[in-house]
Amino acid sequence: MAEHILFLTGKLAERQLRHVLETMRPEFAYTVHQLGLKVAALMTADMIQRRLKDTFGADWVMVPGRCRGDLEALSDAMGIRFVRGPEELKDLPAYFGKARQKPDLSHYEVAIFAEITDAPHLDIDAILRQARDYRQDGADVIDLGCLPSTPFPHMEQAIAALKAEGFKVSLDSLENDDLLRGGKAGADFLLSLHEDSLWIADEVASTPILIPAKHGDLDSLDRAIAALDAKGRDYLVDPILDPIHFGFTDSLARYHETRRRHPQAKILMGVGNLTELTHADTAGMNALLLGVCSELNVSAILATQVSQHARKAVAEADAARRIMHAAHRLGTLPKHIDDRLMALHEPAPFPYSPDEIAELQRDIHDPSYRIQISNAGLHIFNRDGLHTAASPFELFPKLGVENDGGHAFYLGVELARAEVAWQLGKRYAQDEPLRWGCAVRPAEEQVDPHAYKPAGSTLQKKHETEADQQPPLPTGEG
Repeated sequence: MAEHILFLTGKLAERQLRHVLETMRPEFAYTVHQLGLKVAALMTADMIQRRLKDTFGADWVMVPGRCRGDLEALSDAMGIRFVRGPEELKDLPAYFGKARQKPDLSHYEVAIFAEITDAPHLDIDAILRQARDYRQDGADVIDLGCLPSTPFPHMEQAIAALKAEGFKVSLDSLENDDLLRGGKAGADFLLSLHEDSLWIADEVASTPILIPAKHGDLDSLDRAIAALDAKGRDYLVDPILDPIHFGFTDSLARYHETRRRHPQAKILMGVGNLTELTHADTAGMNALLLGVCSELNVSAILATQVSQHARKAVAEADAARRIMHAAHRLGTLPKHIDDRLMALHEPAPFPYSPDEIAELQRDIHDPSYRIQISNAGLHIFNRDGLHTAASPFELFPKLGVENDGGHAFYLGVELARAEVAWQLGKRYAQDEPLRWGCAVRPAEEQVDPHAYKPAGSTLQKKHETEADQQPPLPTGEG
């Protein structure tokens, strides 16, 4: 027997919701119920509990994507499961097309070593703060980078402090004395040893990361691997990734050759030589590099966040490793799995056409402004008309808010946000921050837009009359 879904909506969206569902020709049965308010985004969990008297025999209930409140508590109180749908009605077909096979992103195979490159210059508190930030972004190992000819007197103290907080630690240096000190202090990994410094591995318990004795010399790497295999020691291998125009393509070939020679070896790739030394957005670079890691079964990467343009490299690598793992496991392309690496553009930025927006405007009977975008530009409309332009400056003279500073400020902010979304090809939803993938943590964007809407404006009065005197909520209106 097909499941039965109850869709809750508002007056303005009801007709469109019915049309979308009819077009979908879904396998499930459904009921559309208009909850007695004009704008669906005004809906809250408390309002639903007060107003919904009949669930029409449904198995579960879908509420608008911008509905606010605790749906888990609502489900417990009403004895039926409530679920948030997509923010745009046009996304319903995709939602139900993927709901049953949404990829599991809780797993990954590539560990992230996140390097604190200037550790000798930082005190213990600063090192711990950086490590905590890295861990929040997905790092598995904190790498303490030593600097040439730079004393690191508090190395042992730093390693102990990190270990006390549960971090795995690696020590990164080409100086034997640093590596020996780090290993004796309890570092879990040492970057990097080669065939002439393997004696350090005999002195400490740390897992060594092996590099060629001479840059590009895979034969020396083979000998180091054989020596540790003979002793039954664990290790990782790093053939070294080079920057573009300084051997990048050849270095990729070295990783491929290393995997061919050593099918079972654990490999580490230092991705910073590409992300740090290429002035381009790093999300795409990390996607590509983690795709290479997935194909070559690379076990770990070393990521850095030194340059300002690479300041989200760890978070991007975390998203990329999960996406690539899911794609590999499912035997599919890394598309439509997760949008955290889609910082600038989106697959479907304009869900509504200019004609559909014009049709929506004809159903509006109040003075509050709505803002949407389409491939034709920015659209702002209310009961009095619809205006379309490519720039907020073209629209402002038509809005009649010259003497309402608060409202003018609010509309200016929203139209500027809409303009950015239109220019880049991003989704725009009024009163909602633009989504920047893992480039911006959502908590950093959460500014209540209603704090900037003047009390007593037409918008504020409309909220008070339609939302049962509830505090203003994001409505998709201005």
